[in-house]
Amino acid sequence: MLLGYITLGTNDLDASSKFYDKLFAEINGKRIMEDLESQGFIVWATEMNSTGFSVCKPHNGEKATAGNGSMAALDAGSPEKVDALYKLAISMGATCEGKPGDRGNGFYAAYFRDLDGNKLNAYHMPMPD
Repeated sequence: MLLGYITLGTNDLDASSKFYDKLFAEINGKRIMEDLESQGFIVWATEMNSTGFSVCKPHNGEKATAGNGSMAALDAGSPEKVDALYKLAISMGATCEGKPGDRGNGFYAAYFRDLDGNKLNAYHMPMPD
């Protein structure tokens, strides 16, 4: 496994948690760890030993900002799930950064920003036989 987890900052943990609970439910993601009081973070994954996705309040107490050039890519599993994730995200207040479509070589993707402006990509890339 190349990546253990990715963490994005949030200024509203409650709103962010609701957004990601609904979004990740579409691809069988669930909360695997959280500390809402002292640390202010939540981690989602499909199972405990898979790559995780986390949101947190910045440890330094300053305002969370979206990274310029940063993006988290979510393996949706199928083009239909890419469409579903994109549609759901937009319906919950995400902003469009690129509607679902074929980006070449079988890479099907959609791009959007979450409620804090973090850029996400929902994608499907079929593996060669």
